[in-house]
Amino acid sequence: MAAAVLAAARLLRGAGAGGSRPRFGPPAYRQFSSGGAYPSIPLSSPLPGVPKPVFAAVDGQEKFETKVTRLDNGLQVASQNKFGQFCTVGILVNSGSRYEAKYLSGIAHFLEKLAFSSTARFDSKDEILLTLEKHGGICDCQTSRDTTMYAVSADSKGLDTVVGLLAEVTLHPRLTDEEIEMTRMAVQFELEDLNMRPDPEPLLTEMIHEAAYRGNTVGLHRFCPIENIPKINQEVLHSYLRNYYTPDRMVLAGVGVEHEHLVECAEKYLLGAQPAWGSAGAVDIDRSVAQYTGGIVKLERDMSNVSLGPTPIPELTHIMVGLESCSFLEEDFIPFAVLNMMMGGGGSFSAGGPGKGMFSRLYLNVLNRHHWMYNATSYHHSYEDTGLLCIHASADPRQVREMVEIITKEFILMGGTVDTVELERAKTQLMSMLMMNLESRPVIFEDVGRQVLATQSRKLPQELCMLIPGTSTHDPTWKEWSSGGFLKRTDGCKVPGEQRAVCSDCPGNVKPDDIQRVASKMLRGKPAVAALGDLTNLPTYEHIQVALSSRDGRLPRTYRLFR
Repeated sequence: MAAAVLAAARLLRGAGAGGSRPRFGPPAYRQFSSGGAYPSIPLSSPLPGVPKPVFAAVDGQEKFETKVTRLDNGLQVASQNKFGQFCTVGILVNSGSRYEAKYLSGIAHFLEKLAFSSTARFDSKDEILLTLEKHGGICDCQTSRDTTMYAVSADSKGLDTVVGLLAEVTLHPRLTDEEIEMTRMAVQFELEDLNMRPDPEPLLTEMIHEAAYRGNTVGLHRFCPIENIPKINQEVLHSYLRNYYTPDRMVLAGVGVEHEHLVECAEKYLLGAQPAWGSAGAVDIDRSVAQYTGGIVKLERDMSNVSLGPTPIPELTHIMVGLESCSFLEEDFIPFAVLNMMMGGGGSFSAGGPGKGMFSRLYLNVLNRHHWMYNATSYHHSYEDTGLLCIHASADPRQVREMVEIITKEFILMGGTVDTVELERAKTQLMSMLMMNLESRPVIFEDVGRQVLATQSRKLPQELCMLIPGTSTHDPTWKEWSSGGFLKRTDGCKVPGEQRAVCSDCPGNVKPDDIQRVASKMLRGKPAVAALGDLTNLPTYEHIQVALSSRDGRLPRTYRLFR
């Protein structure tokens, strides 16, 4: 035992003069980690012998402006410069479910599922994906009520390949019988999933649009009705594509690319290209303007078993009430966006921690005061010719009447007094959300494409923020947007710094009067109502309409002889 202890001690001390201690001795010092090579140079000074770093230079506006070029065939090419190795490029088409009035509903839904399938050049979807993988690329297609978007994110060096692939996917799809049959199965599965998922928001959004715009434009079905699935074939799809997939209804948008290079690729692949459905011009384009009708859509359903498991969601009834707002082209769009942010809301158990909308009206007035409410959220859907501001709420089926009355009261309060502090908070949150979202390259791409498709130009985030000034941007040193990319006031505003947010003379500043004005205008219209679940205690549409026309938002009292 003593010999073992002695041996261990010798190992810890080292083996003597002739022994080595590299393993158990103190670690050897390294020049690159100790700083001993440059002992007297402060951290604020560059190190000698180190190459000078090259930073991304600011060129004028840092090329903030979105460049737009229109080709001879009417197709628009838009680009936004952004530093980085990768780019996002895509084709946006002015088509969607709102244009299906003369067709079978569901064509846009089918085209979304058929995107990036076989084309004249590519025999299969796998071949397309392998081509993109060579440039580290991914692809996606999304359709909305008014826009279809084909997008690819890839290395900027593969721009020529990407634009050629997008041209193939958009103009030369094969749409074989086998692909259409597979799409029928995919659509069928998606419809079944839509009706089974615990989150009812997509279904309620579909229902509220159907109620608000009965049988026209954005009120048409975005999802393919189940009875139309077997009826959609190649002939039907080609008939639709012939009218709506024309160059004058398309924008090729790119972020993180050189504009001249993008235009060259567009001229190479999209100028003079003959689509798979023939070169005959569009003859039957629907140019209808959205007609707001108001109304109610109800779907009675057993919601007691939508979320099975160890902690199932309790049975809830979901109500969404909406009123017509305005289009994104109108001046009132910004006040409506601020109003929507001021309402805010969310689920009673939503993640995010303190500060995530906790000071919005639907949190303070609804979720904090009524413990039985599971959700209260505000949504604003805006289109080229109309808009819809909605409140979605969820509660136990036995308390549906009280829940609807709470919603109608909140709508009435929109037209009442607006506190300056909550207004400034909403404006700051709106600008923060806008700027944070536009840090993402795919979001910038979609913003560029949608704006150019609708207005042939793009408003930059800085220009939009000029329309929502609050305490963070309202400064007497502003001036108009200029080539230098700065903002500076030129109207001689002399308001002290602590009062700048409430200066009524400053142009573009959303004021409490603006919120009251747009809310009062909205409340004069008919409501749109969507209801899902156990609707035994749902008030009649007429009673909801009376509540929204009253001063306090209360539902008319009902009396029963027998309970």
